[in-house]
Parts: sequence; C-alpha cells; structure tokens
Amino acid sequence: MNPVNILLVDDQPAKLLSYEVILEELQENLIKAQSAREAFEHLLRTEIAVILVDVCMPEQDGFELVSMIRQHPRYQNTPIIFVSAVMLAEPDRLRGYAVGAVDYVSVPIVPEVLRAKVRVFADLYRKTRELERLNVELEARVHQRTAELEASAAQLRELNEELEHRIDQRTREREEALAQLFEAQKLDTIGHLTGGVAHDFNNLLMAVLGSLNLLKKRLPADERSERLVTNAIQAAERGTALTQRLLAFARRQELKPQAVDFFRLFENVEDLLAKAVGPRIEIRKSIPADLAPLLVDSNQLELALLNLFVNARDALESGGAVTVAAAAAEDARPAGLAGGNYIRISVSDDGEGMDEATVSRAAEPFFTTKGVGKGTGLGLSMVHGLAAQSGGSIQISSVRGKGTTVSLWLPVAETFVKVQPPVEPPATEPLKPASRPLAILVVDDDALVRTGTVAMLEDLGHLPQEASSASQALEFFADGQGCDLVITDHAMPGMTGAELARHLRSSFPGLPIILASGYAEFSEDHGLGRMLRMKKPFTQEQLQAAMDQALSGKVAAA
Repeated sequence: MNPVNILLVDDQPAKLLSYEVILEELQENLIKAQSAREAFEHLLRTEIAVILVDVCMPEQDGFELVSMIRQHPRYQNTPIIFVSAVMLAEPDRLRGYAVGAVDYVSVPIVPEVLRAKVRVFADLYRKTRELERLNVELEARVHQRTAELEASAAQLRELNEELEHRIDQRTREREEALAQLFEAQKLDTIGHLTGGVAHDFNNLLMAVLGSLNLLKKRLPADERSERLVTNAIQAAERGTALTQRLLAFARRQELKPQAVDFFRLFENVEDLLAKAVGPRIEIRKSIPADLAPLLVDSNQLELALLNLFVNARDALESGGAVTVAAAAAEDARPAGLAGGNYIRISVSDDGEGMDEATVSRAAEPFFTTKGVGKGTGLGLSMVHGLAAQSGGSIQISSVRGKGTTVSLWLPVAETFVKVQPPVEPPATEPLKPASRPLAILVVDDDALVRTGTVAMLEDLGHLPQEASSASQALEFFADGQGCDLVITDHAMPGMTGAELARHLRSSFPGLPIILASGYAEFSEDHGLGRMLRMKKPFTQEQLQAAMDQALSGKVAAA
C-alpha cells in the first residue's frame, strides 16, 4: 500500500507533535505547517490526501484557511478535518461545514477516533485515485479498442469492396466463359450436323455424278442431250465444292499440313486476289519477309484468303482498301488457344462493317447478309473450320461504318505429321482398258453409292460383287470366295471400313484395299497411314487411278 500525504496545520508545535504521535501508526507521510502561508506552500508543492486544520489560529483562523483552500481547483474535494480546542456552538459548526470541512475532532483528542477518521479519508483518497487510474486506463483501452474496431471496420470495408469487385469480375468471367462455351457448343453442334449432312450429300453426289458420267458415254451424238447432261454434271460438281466447304467448317476435311512461307504464298496468289476484288479496291500488305513458316494446308489457306478477300470486296461497294498483315502473335491470344508459337494473319477492310449480332453469327454456315444469289454463307465458316482443324483460332472484330478485321492464329511449323494425300489424278487422263477382268468386292451400306460404283467398274470391264456391310464382306471371305481388290466405305453401321480393313489385313496380308469416305475421319484409326484412301464423290477416272495405284504395289498392305 502506497502511503499518502497528510497535512497537519496548527500554530502550536506541541499540538502538531501530538498529532504526529497519534497518526504515526497509519504509516502515512505526515507534513506539518504552523501557519496558513506555510500550509499553502505545501499544498502547491505536494499532492495532499487529508488536511487537519486547527480552528483557532492567531493570524488566520481555520475557517478562512479552509475557504481559501477550497478555491484552489486541485483541492476542491480534498477531505478537511477541523480540530477545535474549545466547544463550538452549532452555528460555528455549520459555518465550518459551509466553508468545506467534512468532519470535526474536539480536544481532548481521542487517538483512536482521530486515527479512524484519518484512515477512512486516506483510504478513500487511495481508492479514488485508483478508480481514476482505472478510469484513465479504461478510457485508453476503450480508445485503443475503438481505434482497432475502426481499423477493422475499414479493413472489412476494403475486403467487402475487394470481394464485391472479385465477385463482379468472376461473374463477368463466368458469363464470358458460358458465352464462349455456348458459342463453342453451338458451332460444334452445327459442325456435327453439317458434317453428317455433307457426308450423306457426298454419297448422293457420288451416285449422281457416277450415273451422269456413265450416261454421257452412252448417249447418242446429240448436242442438245450432251449439253443437258454436261450441265447436270457441272451442277453436281458445284455441289461437291459446297460439301467441301461444309466439311471445312465441320473440321472433317482431310488436310495436308506443311511448312508454308506466307510471304511467298501471298506473292503467288496476289494477282488472283486482285482480280477477285476488282480494280476499284486497293490491296495493301504488311508481311515481313523473315516471318516464321506456318503449319497449314497451303491450298486451303489460299482458299481461305480468297474467301476473306471476296467478303471484303462485297463490303466495299464504293471501293476502298483491303489490308493483309502478318506477325508473330505474342499476346492478346483468343481464349482456348493452346500453348505454343503462332502467327497472326489479319485481313482488314474499311467497308460498312457489322453490328455485334451479325459478328456473333458470322461464322455460322449459310448465314449471310448478302442479297439473294450473292453468296452461300459458307466463306467464313470454311475459314473458321480451317483455323480450328489446323490447331489455331479465328477472331472477327467489326465496327459498324468503320470496317471489319478477320484474324487467323495459325501455329508455327516446328513439328508436324505428314498426311497421306488423297488420290486426285488428272481428270483429262484417258482411261485404259483393263488388261484382264478383276474380281472386286464393293462394300458400302448405301445402295445408291454401291450401285454407281459397281456400274463404273463394270464399264471398265471388271467383275464387281456387292456387300452392304462389313459383316457381309467377312461372310463373303468366310464362304471361301476371293477377289483381287476390296473397295470399302468407311462410315458404316456396326463395323467401320477401317475395322474391316484390319480384319482383312490379318487374314489376307497381300489383299489390296481402298478406303473411301464422304469425309476424312481416320485420325483415330492408327496403323492405316499406308492404306490407299479415296474421297467421295469420286469419278470413274479417279477410281481407275486408285485401282492402278493399289494393284501396282505403291500402297502395300501392312
């Protein structure tokens, strides 16, 4: 327990000594003063807990001294005990309380009474100071806690703002991802549909072209009849070109990727592109000569450029400029593009442009803003399919009234797999008569295609037999029958042509097999890289060339 200061004020030294003797048991600091002036000196220098004042003093009585003490701000609440050697009347007591005394002690002093009263006020002083200290600490802690709460609240507000920002960002990213997923699913669904339609359409064209070509050979010399048949053949061939564009969009065409110098490729086709767009349109180019080679099918890339330039021409009805640029694509790649090195090829025009809704549908097959008879709506679809099948991507940006830019991201030719090209012999090569009739098994689930192929083979002098499925073909061989050559469709229900070829290779290693299909779909058929393939619709000349190649040993069975 810390001792407190107790001030004893009396003009008589003997009385001060008696007070000191009585109060020394309290173990407090006792300060003595023999006059009001001396008392004030102690009060101004020292913090006093309790004051004992004699009522009767010669210079200044106790009432006046207490009144002066109470005027000091620091001692307005300090306990003051009057000590009186005479019996005070009641008015004097009331005067003492009025000026600020809290108690009276009469002489003769009872030591226990005086000690008890001083002890009470000393303890009260200590507890008051402890309470003040606790209040100060509490206020400091409250202030500190308030500051911490304010800091936490500010931090919480920042976290909430950051969380809201991240939620908004993730929501936008999710919406963009869903939109991209929806677009990809939509195009994939359309791709499957168009690929299937093109496959079936190729089978129809196969029957139409084969029958028309055979019919043309059998018609009498009649110019009008020959002109009609020729017109029908040309229309069917246009249908073939149409299916090729559909297959390009569906990513089911057979590509021949190779290292392509785009600078040289564009130089080779620049005259053709200039004729396609006409003299009113200026062609500008920004293609560095040291551009890295592309990994792409050069013929399909030329066709894609032609489609893009024709679209640009149609957007520049009053003339203008088409700009083709190429550069290494180092940043701002389209979403979903795999890692690696790419070249960005862009074709831009300053024509009428497209709105956002038109841009979102521009790559869909058969969607066109051109007038009737001015386009099929397959140009951008074909470009989109080429980019996707080549491992790249396409991006279309357009502003209404300012023009359009179509950008192709194509991979750099670092490593690539060489693809067996389809057989495309010159159409003008005359057919050679068969040295001997060959026994040929034609396997196709489409009766029209099967009939047309058989008719072409019979016209060439061979002995074809038919099978409507792979299982029927296997039964043919299981019955002990044989043949010199098998021509099989690939896409058949049950067992595919590729699976049939595997079975036949294991049983008849030397048997030549030609695999035909309405679209290229052999990527999953490992081990068929050396098998001769033929793309539908094929002509009699192409069939003869494929047979010659198969029978000459150029494409041997594994």
